[in-house]
Amino acid sequence: VRKEVRNMIDTGNTSFVIICAALVCLMTPGLAFFYGGLVGRKNVITIMMQSFISMGVVTIIWFVIGFSLAFGPDIHGIIGSLKYAFLDCVGMEPDAIYGDTVPFLTFFSYQQMFAIITPALITGAFADRVNFKSYLIFLVIWSLLVYVPLAHWVWGGGFLAQLGAADFAGGIVVHASAGLAALASVFVVGKRRDMSASAVEPHNITYVALGTGLLWFGWFGFNAGGAMGATGLASTAFVNTDITASVAMVTWLVISWIRDKSPSFVGALTGAVAGLATITPAAGYIKPWGAFILGIMAGVICYFAVLLRKKLDWDDALDVWGVHGVGGMLGAIMIGVFAVSEVNGVSGLVEGNVSQFFIQLGATAFAGAYAFAVTFVILKVINKFTPVRVSEQEELEGLDHALHHEEAYRLE
Repeated sequence: VRKEVRNMIDTGNTSFVIICAALVCLMTPGLAFFYGGLVGRKNVITIMMQSFISMGVVTIIWFVIGFSLAFGPDIHGIIGSLKYAFLDCVGMEPDAIYGDTVPFLTFFSYQQMFAIITPALITGAFADRVNFKSYLIFLVIWSLLVYVPLAHWVWGGGFLAQLGAADFAGGIVVHASAGLAALASVFVVGKRRDMSASAVEPHNITYVALGTGLLWFGWFGFNAGGAMGATGLASTAFVNTDITASVAMVTWLVISWIRDKSPSFVGALTGAVAGLATITPAAGYIKPWGAFILGIMAGVICYFAVLLRKKLDWDDALDVWGVHGVGGMLGAIMIGVFAVSEVNGVSGLVEGNVSQFFIQLGATAFAGAYAFAVTFVILKVINKFTPVRVSEQEELEGLDHALHHEEAYRLE
């Protein structure tokens, strides 16, 4: 039997998914540099460490129980069973198959990288003001109560999947959930005390550029890997990813140039990330012409979402809601408009399928509301036991020195 199973493994597909998992893994350090450049100098270590530590903590959660709850056999559409919990993974046959041609552990590791980066995305919203101990508690609870259920409902055979909701690579599971969780955290944690230019403006734009480059590079694995093989579908997702990101970057640049009278490098980079977040759920369901239109929509809608956030005086420090949340929700809903059945079996309004549009709209709204509400409650409960926010003195001093006793730069 082992020999027959081993012969089912396609080494090309397996190699492709392993590489995609490595690319997604690289995105978390990329996010650390992206966020690290956007914050002020006295909080660089803190924001970067919040991303990197997610790699360690969430990997443990995923291995012990998270993967099993997300992708174990469905229990009434609500959660997965513990079939693949700790002991099963320890004793897992290396040649066990996921799907048709990819080893089970390859799929396990690919999905693990998504679980790692999702809570790390949230940290940009509450930058400069959250206690590291409280963040670690939040990281564990949020992964188990928000990410794992959403992953099961959409990808693991849960009730949203049964309703027909489509999310190719995480617009709902990753970006909408992180974006709405970010917004909830803003309301619970409150505004930063130090709003001076040196504290809130990017201190190192070259870090932002480096982070964007790593994110863009890794995003090809993030999206194309959803095909679970080196196939035409993976090529479609790959091309769509680049088109939407590129068009969104240029669109954002043009709008900001007209409004601010100067071409902003940070604006262009932010636009690219908005495009990447937007194409994520739709990458494997639409054609390149749809990706082009989606890029324009991402640049325009996410840009004005950020303006709206400023007008409403929400202190989402690094615009997680406006870029990832709004972008992810936009892309997920637009599957119901631009999806073409010959790409991956899902059709939208362009092919006369009205029901898919309402399925996407409902699933996106439900997932966003769930992430917002549960995150709000999690932070409130944590705050009952240990302060979520640092003291005023620590915040003004800077968290790098106050909490970690380290400095990002030593200039002598």
